[in-house]
Amino acid sequence: MKVNQAECKVLHLGHGNPKHKHRLSGGWIESSPEEKDLELVHEKLKMSWQCVLAAQKANHVMGYIKRSVASWSREVILPLYSALMTPHLECCVQLWSPQHRKDMDLLEWVQRRATKMIRRMEHLSYEDRLRELWLFNLEKKRLWGDLLAAFQYLKEPY
Repeated sequence: MKVNQAECKVLHLGHGNPKHKHRLSGGWIESSPEEKDLELVHEKLKMSWQCVLAAQKANHVMGYIKRSVASWSREVILPLYSALMTPHLECCVQLWSPQHRKDMDLLEWVQRRATKMIRRMEHLSYEDRLRELWLFNLEKKRLWGDLLAAFQYLKEPY
Protein backbone atom coordinates (compact mmCIF):
# COMPACT_ATOMS: atom_id res chain seq x y z
CA MET A 1 0.00 0.00 0.00
CA LYS A 2 1.41 3.37 -1.00
CA VAL A 3 1.35 6.22 1.51
CA ASN A 4 0.58 9.74 0.35
CA GLN A 5 3.47 11.70 1.85
CA ALA A 6 1.70 15.04 1.33
CA GLU A 7 -1.05 13.98 3.76
CA CYS A 8 1.34 12.77 6.49
CA LYS A 9 2.23 15.06 9.38
CA VAL A 10 4.03 14.61 12.68
CA LEU A 11 2.25 15.69 15.87
CA HIS A 12 4.77 16.11 18.70
CA LEU A 13 3.08 15.35 22.02
CA GLY A 14 4.34 16.14 25.50
CA HIS A 15 6.24 18.91 27.21
CA GLY A 16 9.81 17.60 26.93
CA ASN A 17 9.50 16.31 23.38
CA PRO A 18 12.71 17.10 21.41
CA LYS A 19 10.63 17.35 18.20
CA HIS A 20 12.86 15.28 15.96
CA LYS A 21 12.33 15.43 12.21
CA HIS A 22 11.06 12.31 10.47
CA ARG A 23 11.45 10.98 6.92
CA LEU A 24 9.06 9.03 4.75
CA SER A 25 10.02 7.73 1.31
CA GLY A 26 13.15 9.87 1.23
CA GLY A 27 11.39 13.16 2.08
CA TRP A 28 10.87 15.06 5.31
CA ILE A 29 7.46 14.91 6.97
CA GLU A 30 5.97 18.26 7.95
CA SER A 31 5.45 18.95 11.65
CA SER A 32 2.14 20.35 12.90
CA PRO A 33 1.06 21.77 16.30
CA GLU A 34 -2.51 20.43 15.91
CA GLU A 35 -4.42 18.06 13.67
CA LYS A 36 -8.07 17.47 12.99
CA ASP A 37 -9.30 13.99 12.29
CA LEU A 38 -12.64 13.34 13.95
CA GLU A 39 -11.99 16.01 16.56
CA LEU A 40 -9.18 18.50 17.05
CA VAL A 41 -6.06 17.23 18.81
CA HIS A 42 -3.60 19.87 19.99
CA GLU A 43 0.05 19.14 20.78
CA LYS A 44 -0.44 20.18 24.42
CA LEU A 45 -3.57 18.00 24.71
CA LYS A 46 -5.49 20.74 26.52
CA MET A 47 -9.09 19.75 27.07
CA SER A 48 -10.07 23.40 27.60
CA TRP A 49 -9.26 24.02 23.94
CA GLN A 50 -11.55 21.15 22.98
CA CYS A 51 -14.41 22.62 25.04
CA VAL A 52 -13.96 26.07 23.52
CA LEU A 53 -14.11 24.64 20.00
CA ALA A 54 -17.20 22.57 20.84
CA ALA A 55 -18.95 25.67 22.23
CA GLN A 56 -18.04 27.62 19.09
CA LYS A 57 -19.44 24.89 16.84
CA ALA A 58 -22.66 24.73 18.86
CA ASN A 59 -22.98 28.54 18.74
CA HIS A 60 -22.56 28.49 14.95
CA VAL A 61 -25.25 25.83 14.64
CA MET A 62 -27.54 27.86 16.88
CA GLY A 63 -27.00 30.88 14.63
CA TYR A 64 -27.93 28.81 11.57
CA ILE A 65 -31.09 27.63 13.30
CA LYS A 66 -32.05 31.19 14.32
CA ARG A 67 -31.57 32.53 10.81
CA SER A 68 -33.26 29.74 8.90
CA VAL A 69 -36.25 28.70 11.01
CA ALA A 70 -39.42 30.78 10.97
CA SER A 71 -41.20 29.15 13.91
CA TRP A 72 -39.49 29.05 17.29
CA SER A 73 -42.02 26.67 18.79
CA ARG A 74 -41.01 23.77 20.97
CA GLU A 75 -41.97 21.26 18.27
CA VAL A 76 -39.54 22.84 15.79
CA ILE A 77 -36.58 23.96 17.91
CA LEU A 78 -36.25 20.97 20.25
CA PRO A 79 -35.63 18.33 17.52
CA LEU A 80 -33.17 20.67 15.78
CA TYR A 81 -31.38 21.30 19.07
CA SER A 82 -31.23 17.58 19.87
CA ALA A 83 -29.99 16.58 16.44
CA LEU A 84 -27.63 19.44 15.57
CA MET A 85 -26.35 21.07 18.77
CA THR A 86 -26.34 18.36 21.42
CA PRO A 87 -23.56 16.27 19.81
CA HIS A 88 -21.19 19.25 19.90
CA LEU A 89 -21.91 19.94 23.56
CA GLU A 90 -21.82 16.34 24.69
CA CYS A 91 -18.48 15.57 23.05
CA CYS A 92 -16.77 17.47 25.87
CA VAL A 93 -18.92 16.33 28.75
CA GLN A 94 -16.68 13.34 29.52
CA LEU A 95 -13.49 15.39 28.99
CA TRP A 96 -13.92 18.32 31.35
CA SER A 97 -12.29 18.18 34.75
CA PRO A 98 -14.02 19.45 37.89
CA GLN A 99 -11.13 21.85 38.52
CA HIS A 100 -11.85 23.49 35.15
CA ARG A 101 -15.31 24.78 36.01
CA LYS A 102 -15.09 27.50 33.36
CA ASP A 103 -15.16 24.88 30.58
CA MET A 104 -18.41 23.41 31.86
CA ASP A 105 -19.89 26.87 32.41
CA LEU A 106 -19.10 27.75 28.79
CA LEU A 107 -20.90 24.68 27.46
CA GLU A 108 -23.78 25.19 29.89
CA TRP A 109 -24.11 28.82 28.71
CA VAL A 110 -24.63 27.63 25.12
CA GLN A 111 -27.35 25.22 26.23
CA ARG A 112 -28.94 27.96 28.33
CA ARG A 113 -29.15 30.27 25.28
CA ALA A 114 -30.54 27.51 23.09
CA THR A 115 -33.35 26.68 25.50
CA LYS A 116 -34.19 30.36 25.86
CA MET A 117 -34.84 30.53 22.10
CA ILE A 118 -37.98 28.44 22.43
CA ARG A 119 -41.18 30.48 22.40
CA ARG A 120 -43.01 30.74 25.74
CA MET A 121 -39.97 29.49 27.67
CA GLU A 122 -38.08 32.79 27.91
CA HIS A 123 -39.58 33.73 31.27
CA LEU A 124 -38.78 30.40 32.97
CA SER A 125 -35.59 29.76 34.90
CA TYR A 126 -32.95 27.57 33.27
CA GLU A 127 -33.74 24.60 35.52
CA ASP A 128 -37.49 24.94 34.80
CA ARG A 129 -36.80 25.10 31.05
CA LEU A 130 -34.74 21.92 31.25
CA ARG A 131 -37.47 20.19 33.24
CA GLU A 132 -40.19 21.29 30.78
CA LEU A 133 -38.15 20.15 27.77
CA TRP A 134 -37.07 16.86 29.39
CA LEU A 135 -33.41 17.82 29.09
CA PHE A 136 -30.55 17.52 31.58
CA ASN A 137 -27.85 19.96 32.49
CA LEU A 138 -24.43 18.87 31.30
CA GLU A 139 -23.17 17.84 34.74
CA LYS A 140 -25.97 15.31 35.05
CA LYS A 141 -25.20 14.06 31.53
CA ARG A 142 -21.61 13.50 32.57
CA LEU A 143 -22.68 11.58 35.67
CA TRP A 144 -25.09 9.54 33.59
CA GLY A 145 -22.34 8.80 31.05
CA ASP A 146 -19.98 7.72 33.84
CA LEU A 147 -22.63 5.43 35.30
CA LEU A 148 -23.37 3.96 31.87
CA ALA A 149 -19.66 3.33 31.23
CA ALA A 150 -19.32 1.67 34.65
CA PHE A 151 -22.37 -0.50 33.97
CA GLN A 152 -21.03 -1.58 30.59
CA TYR A 153 -17.66 -2.35 32.11
CA LEU A 154 -19.21 -4.47 34.87
CA LYS A 155 -21.61 -6.18 32.47
CA GLU A 156 -18.88 -7.33 30.07
CA PRO A 157 -16.75 -10.25 31.24
CA TYR A 158 -13.18 -8.96 31.46
